[in-house]
Amino acid sequence: MKFDLEFENNNTLRNVVKMVEKDVELNTLWKCSNVTAIDRMGYSDHGPTHMRIVASNAMKLFRLIRSSGVRSSVEKDYKMRKEDAEVIVFLASVMHDIGMSVHRTNHQEYSVPLAIGILNRILENFYSGEKLYIMRSEILHAIMAHHYKYKPLTIEAGCVRVADALDMEEGRARIPFNLGKVDIHSTSALAIEKVEIRRGKSRPVVIKITMSNSSGIFQIDELLREKLNNSGIEKYIKVVAQTKKSEKRILDKVSLEL
Repeated sequence: MKFDLEFENNNTLRNVVKMVEKDVELNTLWKCSNVTAIDRMGYSDHGPTHMRIVASNAMKLFRLIRSSGVRSSVEKDYKMRKEDAEVIVFLASVMHDIGMSVHRTNHQEYSVPLAIGILNRILENFYSGEKLYIMRSEILHAIMAHHYKYKPLTIEAGCVRVADALDMEEGRARIPFNLGKVDIHSTSALAIEKVEIRRGKSRPVVIKITMSNSSGIFQIDELLREKLNNSGIEKYIKVVAQTKKSEKRILDKVSLEL
């Protein structure tokens, strides 16, 4: 699998991405996560496509926030580099859901032990001693904190958490909907036509969400709000959602038999 990222002279990130793309264990865990999520439970993608989107969104969020003068947590607390923070954001993004290969319930808690061996294998090519262990700890924190039950304590973890929630465009919802899962989650997700992450004016980041149907407000008010709230980066982000003038019909009718 290939990732479409701007490296911005971050050669460590460039080489980490190459290793991730070729890592057999990680690629297999993404495949297994999708078997659990899609084939066995009828949920949306939690495999390679989701990883690409989350990694891209998290990096955009991180770079916009940092370019406004906010230092990353690994820079502030450990005197490490911006480039190291980007590696943390990327690796946490691509490993946050690998615990789905075990089970959806508490998957974030399975992702952490599954990630340790992979992280050791990748990070030891670029870091040693204390820095290696710091990097691993920061990545594992971001993996765990992507779930709403845990509060992110770093800028990097907050970016991963919010980026995960921003994978909400209608293509992702098409899988459960086509499998017959017709509920407020699948139908409202089909209403999210486009998600854009841009530089803001009053705040460093503005997230513009275009809806084809006003039912999409459920995704924003119930799901995105939950991830954004207490993320640690909410004060840097403004969300703007708008519905097209001509709303698209998603359902003709619903039949309920209990």
